[in-house]
Amino acid sequence: MIKEAGTVIYGNLEHIGRYAGLSKNLAAGLRFLAETDFSKYAPGDNIPIDGDEVYAFIQEYETKVVNDTPEAHRKYADIQYLISGEEYIGVAPLSTMTEEVEAHPERDIWFYHGQTEQVRIGHGRFLVAFPEDAHAPSVLYGRTRKPKKAILLKKRRIYRSNLAEIWQNNIIISK
Repeated sequence: MIKEAGTVIYGNLEHIGRYAGLSKNLAAGLRFLAETDFSKYAPGDNIPIDGDEVYAFIQEYETKVVNDTPEAHRKYADIQYLISGEEYIGVAPLSTMTEEVEAHPERDIWFYHGQTEQVRIGHGRFLVAFPEDAHAPSVLYGRTRKPKKAILLKKRRIYRSNLAEIWQNNIIISK
């Protein structure tokens, strides 16, 4: 069992108003997810929302039975959202990862070994992982073998003081 907490946000698009005060970039990303007709986009599309501050890309892939190399980003927070299907995402504080196994700083992605706890996304549920969070996406849930995902990346503009204030207002967030 993981004994430390990270700063992951796990929520539903029905409640995006709760997160608007955290950051204009987070608000822009969640608004994009709630208001976009994704039938206009294909896997591989990169969609600027606010220049390089907030952008999305569309993926379609086969889910895995296990993802044993959680990833993390240092410059960007990651909003994981499924357009169709469902999947599990493993999450854990980056500080609990036991070993860095691969690094691609030019793409702002590092891979690790370590234990995660799984949460399910799909049907409007999303997950926001910050630079202090490791996340292991694309894990098989039920029979969803080929989900379609919109991933939004945004530069980190949220600070812990904001998160503590939001936590006190009972928003679903682990800290």
